[in-house]
Amino acid sequence: METDTAVDALAALAQPSRLEIFRLLVQQGPEGMCAGEIASTLGLAPATLSFHLSALRHAGLIERQTSGRERIYRAAFGHMHALVDYLTENCCGGTDCHPASQRRSA
Repeated sequence: METDTAVDALAALAQPSRLEIFRLLVQQGPEGMCAGEIASTLGLAPATLSFHLSALRHAGLIERQTSGRERIYRAAFGHMHALVDYLTENCCGGTDCHPASQRRSA
């Protein structure tokens, strides 16, 4: 992942409603949710939700599928994993930096 792409994704997530939307879609898995369900679950007005969904789509963090009149949104898991990989690629200079209680046994 390029630095500019990572910055765009992090900037999109640096807003409470967008972070909440993204986390909700991650919890839903590949099935995603329709916009109306997202709005009612999070208590967001349709225009506000549309604005935030657009920002998340622009950053590549979510995908939209249209089925008739319904729009299904889901997390872009490949992009999410690429962002996490980018953030941790040089973690601790290659040493295991997990707390001892979380280290995996070989």
